[in-house]
Amino acid sequence: MSVVKGALYVAGKHVADVDDLDGVPANPKVGKSFVWLHLHSPSEEELRQLQDMFAIHVLAIEGALERDQRSKIERYGDGLACVARTVRYDDAIEEVVFSDIHIFQAKTALIALTFDDAPAMEAVRSRLDDVAEVTRLGPDAALYIVLDEIVDTYAPVTDELEDDLTEIEDEVFAADARATIAHDIYELHREVIAVERAARPLVDVLEEVRARAREHELDEELRRLYRSVHDHALRTVERVDTYRSILDNALNTHLAVVTQRQTDISIKQNDQTKKISAWAAVLYAPSLIGSIYGMNFRHMPELHWLLGYPLSLGLMAGLGVGLWVVFRKAEWL
Repeated sequence: MSVVKGALYVAGKHVADVDDLDGVPANPKVGKSFVWLHLHSPSEEELRQLQDMFAIHVLAIEGALERDQRSKIERYGDGLACVARTVRYDDAIEEVVFSDIHIFQAKTALIALTFDDAPAMEAVRSRLDDVAEVTRLGPDAALYIVLDEIVDTYAPVTDELEDDLTEIEDEVFAADARATIAHDIYELHREVIAVERAARPLVDVLEEVRARAREHELDEELRRLYRSVHDHALRTVERVDTYRSILDNALNTHLAVVTQRQTDISIKQNDQTKKISAWAAVLYAPSLIGSIYGMNFRHMPELHWLLGYPLSLGLMAGLGVGLWVVFRKAEWL
C-alpha cells in the first residue's frame, strides 16, 4: 500500500485510521473534519485518484511526477501545492542527503507525498494527535505541522556542518595539517551551498503561506505558528550563510598560510645557500694559493725563498680570515 500514515480528524480529534485510498471518507464536512494522508512512492494511477477525490489541479499532479525539484509553492483556487526539500546527514557516507516532499492542500485534506527516505513525515501523525487545539483548525494546521517538521530537519544537518567547520578551522593553522585540507574545505563548502540552495527557497514558500493566511484571515494563533516556522527557516539560512563566509575565509587563510610557509622555506633555503657559498669562498682562497705553488714550474722564485713557506701559509690564513670577516658582516655566516 502506498498510504503510510492516514487519519480522519473531526474537531481536532483523531476518529479513524485511513490505510488506503479506498478507505478515505467521502466528502468530509468542511470546517469540521479533514483527512491527513501520507503516501510513499504513489503510482500515477493513485495520483489521478487523489486528483478526482480532492479536486487537485492537474498541474499539481503532473508536478508530483517530477523529481529533484527546488522548494516552491503554487496556489490553485482555495487549494495549494508545494514542494519542500528535507535534508539529513548520512553518517555512513558523511554527506548531506536531500529528499523532496510534495504537499497538496484541499478544503478537506492535507496530503504529503514522499518518494525516498523522508523521516520528517513520521512525526506528523503523532503531533496531529497530540495538539487537538491546533489540529481543530483543519488542513491549514496540518500544513503548519508538516512544514515545521521539514524545517526541523535542517537543525541536525547544520549542527553536523558546524562540527566539520570547527575541525577545519582548527586544522588551518596546525603545523601538521593534512595535505588534503584544501580539498576538505572545498567539499564542505559544496555541501553548505547545497543546503543553502535547499533552505532559501523554503523561506519563500513560507512567506507565501503566511501571505495566504493573512488574505484568508486564518486564526491568529495559526498565523503566529506560521510566523514561528518562517523565522526558524530564516535563522537556518542565516546560519548557513555564515558557514559559507567562514569557509571562504578559511580557504583564503589556508592559501595565505601555505604561501607563508613556502616563503619561510625559501628564506631558510636561501640562508643555507648563502652559508654554503660563503664557506666555499673562504676555503677557495687558500686552495687557490696552494694550487698555484703546487704546479712546480722551474722558474718560481718564491719556491727558493727562506720565508716562502710561512709566507704562503700566512697568506692563506689571512685571506680565509678576511673573507670570513666580510661574510660575517654581510650576515652570510
